[in-house]
Amino acid sequence: MDGWNKFQSSLSGLNLGQSANKFAKGFNSSVQATRERLGQVAPDEITELPQEYKDLEARVDALRQAHLALLKVTKAYENESYDYPTQIQESITELSTTIGHGITNFAATNLKGTNLPTPSPVAPQVSQHKTLPHALCRAATNAAAAMQRTPAGDEDKLGKALTVYADVFDNIASARVEQDESIQAQYLRPWQTTLSTSINVAMKARQAVRVSRLELDAAKQTLKTTSPAKQEQARLDVENAEDDLVQKTEVAITLMKTVLENPEPLKNLNELVKAQLLYFAAAAEALSSAQGEIEELSVAAEGEYRKSRDH
Repeated sequence: MDGWNKFQSSLSGLNLGQSANKFAKGFNSSVQATRERLGQVAPDEITELPQEYKDLEARVDALRQAHLALLKVTKAYENESYDYPTQIQESITELSTTIGHGITNFAATNLKGTNLPTPSPVAPQVSQHKTLPHALCRAATNAAAAMQRTPAGDEDKLGKALTVYADVFDNIASARVEQDESIQAQYLRPWQTTLSTSINVAMKARQAVRVSRLELDAAKQTLKTTSPAKQEQARLDVENAEDDLVQKTEVAITLMKTVLENPEPLKNLNELVKAQLLYFAAAAEALSSAQGEIEELSVAAEGEYRKSRDH
């Protein structure tokens, strides 16, 4: 390690201009970080940062982790099919239909005036929402239509119940889309912005403090090992490094306080809860109404069944 110290000292003492000095400081800081990581620096030789700074560091770390943890799950709202995984097969079918439509229309346009048969242009298939409420609505609508196409289908109680169910989930599906759009605009985007701007800026300021602290401790090591002729310059380097660390620490403290005092995350979380509440309330109200109608049909059907058994 004496060899490293001598090399650091000689490198710092070279008059190679500003760029070389920056390189020397960076090299010395890297060596200092490596020595600390390997346990080759005594704890009392590592500059202690203010307790206020360390407390703020812990709080910002917790805030960042909170953002990341919730974002990992709530990013699902960016993809509307989060509650309907079987939509993959529907998407493949839809893609195949779209490709077929494109080929047909291409042929209809480009085969005119030739001896080849020209297909008629076809309208593109309307894209469907890939959510569970939309899928339930479509399934119930198709099932009700199948029941009603049979003889006396208009009087079929199950067909009527399926129609009620389809109508309800049509409304719920619309509320689902409104919920997701609200969450994306009022929660997800600002939540991600806070993470990528103010929190990220505070993290960069902390990194600047770490680098400055390493530069100071490296300068102190150099002062211990430098020759008497270079003691004055080494002492000036330590003083400059101390001033730099103080300045960067103050900046980081200010930025971390700003991040922690920012009310935006609470506002964003409130918007998430509000959007979810509106959706679930709308769904509960719609289902409650439908359940009453379907229960009446169920009771009537059961009564007719028992009556038919009594004869």
